[in-house]
Amino acid sequence: MSDDFALRVVLVVELLLLFPMTAYHRLKARTNEKLDRRQEGLFILSTMRPMAGAFFTGAGTYLVNPALMAWSSVPLPMWVRWSGTGVLALCWGLLFWTLRALGRNLTDTVVTRRESTLVTSGPYQWVRHPFYDCLALLLLAITLAASNWFLLLTGGMFLTLIAIRSRTEEVKLAARFGDPYRAYRSRTGRFLPRIARHR
Repeated sequence: MSDDFALRVVLVVELLLLFPMTAYHRLKARTNEKLDRRQEGLFILSTMRPMAGAFFTGAGTYLVNPALMAWSSVPLPMWVRWSGTGVLALCWGLLFWTLRALGRNLTDTVVTRRESTLVTSGPYQWVRHPFYDCLALLLLAITLAASNWFLLLTGGMFLTLIAIRSRTEEVKLAARFGDPYRAYRSRTGRFLPRIARHR
């Protein structure tokens, strides 16, 4: 068994654990309420999901037949590529923690449901968007394992669009939850915890 094949097997096993967990929590949070995704804005609607599609198409192609993605491969040491499986395990843990904290507040858009609550527990006590941190870890893990510049490019562009969308999301959350959200925003980092400044 080649190192590349073994790496792909481990990666697939980790992903098979990751995606059902996410699907379970999405189904659990599902309601019949219609959410207006147009509030994300035309630019985000027309770019973000296609960019995610490009990344995951490339990732799936690599996992099934890496020779088809050889045109964009980068020579990385095998230990660097294997580190992607460790990053993916970290992603799994953070995602589980995030989904548990979100509960029924989970949506795939910037719009909140009528019954939504302001979540400030779990990883949300330190960062406002830990779910997006999970996405970043997922894309990094796959990119490292595949050692592929196309995945780095499309994943980086997707995360840039996510960061842009998060600003709209925060405007919506401030409008929905008012001063409690603004106070929460002032004491937490958007994607990384705020480091307290000590005198």
